[in-house]
Amino acid sequence: MKVEHACSIIAREQLTPDTVSMTLAVGDMVSSAITNTGRPIHPGQFIHIKCGEGLLLRRPISIQSWLGTRMGGTITVVFEAKGEGTRWLAQRQAGDTLDVLGPLGNGFRTTPGPYLLVGGGIGVPPLYACACYTGCSSTAILGFRSKDRAILLDEFDSECIDVQIATDDGSLGYHGFVDALVRQELAKEQARPYLGVLACGPKPMLRSVAKAAAEFGVPCQVSMEERMGCGVGACLVCATPMRDGAVKHVCKDGPVFDAEEVDWDA
Repeated sequence: MKVEHACSIIAREQLTPDTVSMTLAVGDMVSSAITNTGRPIHPGQFIHIKCGEGLLLRRPISIQSWLGTRMGGTITVVFEAKGEGTRWLAQRQAGDTLDVLGPLGNGFRTTPGPYLLVGGGIGVPPLYACACYTGCSSTAILGFRSKDRAILLDEFDSECIDVQIATDDGSLGYHGFVDALVRQELAKEQARPYLGVLACGPKPMLRSVAKAAAEFGVPCQVSMEERMGCGVGACLVCATPMRDGAVKHVCKDGPVFDAEEVDWDA
C-alpha cells in the first residue's frame, strides 16, 4: 500500500520564469522503497503531490534525483507552473510542508550505459537520473522551445559524455526538433553502440523519436505524459491504448513503456 508522507521543502530554485526546482525532505520514502520492492527508486518514477486544499486531484511530478540514508532521504523534482495546481505548488517556499504520495509507477529499465537520452521540455528532468544511473556513459539530446527555457544543462554536462541541444526557434544549438539529431546520432552508432534510446517528453516528440529508433533497429523506451487522477491505477484518467488492443494505465503500468507496444495512432 502506498503511504502519504508529509514532506518539507528544504530548497527551492526558480530555473526559468515558469519552471521551478524543489528538493523535499521525504523521511524514509527512499529507504522504504528499497525495502518494499527490493530495489531503490528507479529513473522515470514520479511522486503525486496534493496541491492546495480546494483541489481534489494530486499532480504527478517526475523525480529528477534522490538521496537516501537510514537517517532520512531527499527527492528533487522539477516542474512547470502552467495549471491551477502547479501554480499553487510553485508558490510554496522552503519550510512549507507538502502531502506527497510515492514513489509511484514503473521507470526506465537500464543497466550501465551507454544509452541515448532524449528529452523535450519538462520531460528533461527525469532523464538526468538516467544519466547518473547509466554510469555517466550516455549521450543526451535535449529539446526546448527557446534558449530562455533551457534547464539543467550544467547537470547533464557533468553526467554525460556528450550533450546536444535543439530549440524550436534556433536560439540555442540546433534549429529544429530533437528527432533530427537522434537520426544523426544513431547513424554514428557503429562507433558508439547504444543499448537503447530512453525518451521523455510530449507525445508528438515521443512518436518521432520512437520512429527514428525503429528505423535504426535500436530498442526504445518512452515515458508517457498523461493527466492522472489517482496515481495508482484505480481510475481511468490516464488510460492509454496499446498496439495489441490492450489499454494500460500510465500511472500504474507506466509511465515508461517499450515504444513498440504503444499505439501511436490512437
